[in-house]
Amino acid sequence: MNIVFEKIKNIQNHPFTKQLNDLRAWGLIVFGVIVLMVTWSGIKAVQANYNLQRQISRLQQENQVQQLENNNLKLKNQYFNTDQYLELAARQEFGKVAEGEKVLLVPRNVALAHTVNLLPINKQTKQQPTVGNRPTYQKNFQAWIDFFLHRPTASD
Repeated sequence: MNIVFEKIKNIQNHPFTKQLNDLRAWGLIVFGVIVLMVTWSGIKAVQANYNLQRQISRLQQENQVQQLENNNLKLKNQYFNTDQYLELAARQEFGKVAEGEKVLLVPRNVALAHTVNLLPINKQTKQQPTVGNRPTYQKNFQAWIDFFLHRPTASD
């Protein structure tokens, strides 16, 4: 019991404990807390301004895109009102022709009989460019991707 009292007396006699009893020390602690709060508030304000500026920038870009789309639609409308478009539409929809032109109607099966069959496109070569033409670092990277995704390895 006596040891406990000695420890309490040692704590009371410690210089740090004596400094905490001083009003100036408490003033510095309160001042430090206020400075931290003001700094935190300033950081939050800067973050809020940054987020708002990003949002404004995004909305301005969307507005520009909409204006470009509107301009494109205006140009399309102007084109649809031209004689050139009306002539093309009449040719397509109603089979009309200009003076001196002849229209040849070819049945679909006859037209398809004279077409050339293209070679089928290999899906694997479409996804991956030729392996031999790539630099070594790209081959290595692709080998790791194939390994992790459990793909069959591509031969060089």
